Amino acid sequence: MSASRSSIPPPASRLLMSGNEAIARAVWDAGARVAAAYPGTPSTEILENLARYPDLYAEWSVNEKVSLEVAIGASIAGARSFCAMKHVGLNVAADALMTLTLTGVVGGLTIAVTDDVGFSSSQNEQDSRFWGRFAHLPVLEPADSQEAYAMTREAFALSERFETPVILRLTTRVCHVKCLVEPGEREVRRAAGGFVKNPARWVMVPANAQQRVPEMFAREKALREESETSALNRLEPGADKRVGFVTSGPAYMHVRETFPQAPILKLGLSHPAPIEKVRAFAEEVGTLVVVEETERLVETEIRAAGIPARGKDILPAAGELPPRVLKKHLAALFPEPEDTSLPSSAALPVFPRPPTLCAACPHLGVYYTLSQLKNLTIAGDIGCYTLGAGHPWNALDTCISMGASMGMALGLDKGRGPDDEKKKIVAVIGDSTFMHMGMQGLLDIAYNRGNVTVLLLDNRTVGMTGGQDNPGSGRDIRGEAAPRVDFARLVEALGIAREHIRVVDPYALPALFKAIREETKYDGPSVIITNRPCVLIDAYEKRPPYEVDEAACTGCGNCVDIGCPAIHVIRREKAVKPSGKEVELAFASIETAACTGCGLCLQPCAPEAIRVAKMEFA
Repeated sequence: MSASRSSIPPPASRLLMSGNEAIARAVWDAGARVAAAYPGTPSTEILENLARYPDLYAEWSVNEKVSLEVAIGASIAGARSFCAMKHVGLNVAADALMTLTLTGVVGGLTIAVTDDVGFSSSQNEQDSRFWGRFAHLPVLEPADSQEAYAMTREAFALSERFETPVILRLTTRVCHVKCLVEPGEREVRRAAGGFVKNPARWVMVPANAQQRVPEMFAREKALREESETSALNRLEPGADKRVGFVTSGPAYMHVRETFPQAPILKLGLSHPAPIEKVRAFAEEVGTLVVVEETERLVETEIRAAGIPARGKDILPAAGELPPRVLKKHLAALFPEPEDTSLPSSAALPVFPRPPTLCAACPHLGVYYTLSQLKNLTIAGDIGCYTLGAGHPWNALDTCISMGASMGMALGLDKGRGPDDEKKKIVAVIGDSTFMHMGMQGLLDIAYNRGNVTVLLLDNRTVGMTGGQDNPGSGRDIRGEAAPRVDFARLVEALGIAREHIRVVDPYALPALFKAIREETKYDGPSVIITNRPCVLIDAYEKRPPYEVDEAACTGCGNCVDIGCPAIHVIRREKAVKPSGKEVELAFASIETAACTGCGLCLQPCAPEAIRVAKMEFA
């Protein structure tokens, strides 16, 4: 959930902080003046916490590219600046990043990118360290919250010393795990002189950009020399020199826990890698093993330098590398006497709890309606509504990346074969995702006259990452009033005919069903906007809960098909219809403590067995 907008954490010599909280504190302590981000797990809480600090401008940007551009603008004006994003967000910001590596910076610029190692909340697992190599930028990798604080501050100093942006690469484990942090003294800094015109540096037309390339390579050479002597790359001696480890980030913590007697070369500044320091270390150990999450980036650098090393040939190429994984895959390198101790008890089985939409979520009615309609191909997108792909709706056919539903829907329309001519193409996208990267796709649909119906689900927040504000919510990051986007006028400006723009209450199933059915029959682009707020934000108005009259319930199961988690099947029975067909009846109950009274379940209930709950109080 969103961080409190109250006062900053009190002064203390030691604070219990997550990595995200520690980074926020470090950005403030480093004297940064501008910070921008787009919410995305596991990075979201960095800016949420940073917005609580005074004397600093913070904003939720509409996407990661814009957030980086805001930070770049502040930096070239002489201010220290910061932006944060998850791994897939850096893909969005790459255009700006790859030119920034040529221009360099003035005020220190730190880019925190959080990799979701293990797929806890992402559509792919990406190793953002490659951006350091690709863009010739330094990469720092903290292993815990204390290092996250220290390395963030070091990143600003490094950035200004080499006039380069610095990538701070974290993983979910560092972002969300808490430990004690000792913050330092805060620096009070002012922008030095403001922006200084210099077209040869800041106007990256081809002729100017070409002149900056030698400076980029010279800077990278200087960074390689820095890496060899940097205190961020430290050698930890060990008594058992059969195997020596080169590792970084949280993988270091796992190695240290698993093999406490082994020597370790810990890389805090992992790119450029300190190759000569690695070479000297390799000569002191029997076997050199590189432990990194997730790709073999450092291993490749080491082996390319002619240093024998093991790594991904014996370790998994995906997911985290906790002690149980390291023990299993490195057992052959540590031959030990047979363990005669009693085996530990087996882990208890965990009851499966697949992710689902919240009780009364305004998307429930949308997916229930889509699941009832036939002959649709539905392009999905990234957000809470991605859960529409699951049970009981099974109402998404594609999901690739943020904003992709628009372009994919148009491609599905233009590329359809003879067997698909009668199918209707529907795209589903949320309000924040639409503003992030969907508007261009809708413009393309309108411009190219795509036969696509777009469901724009406006719930007035960035729901999946905890309810952050956006230009559609009418509030800024500090909860203050801000201009609110009128989506109907916006999509009309993008080329959708006014008569084919509908604003519908997603709790009104008949109206929603009619709108989708009619607009999918139209041979052209159309947009249906739903207009109920997320149930987890202040704008949602809770109503009295409902309950099932068990005596009236016939077991039709229509309410269960809504998919609301407050509705439970209490028993199932077999029955035979007059036609002789056997059917299964599902008798339901409603958990009144979870029900918020949206009324969705009333509408498909055939026997009208759902009523306002009779609340009893002691």
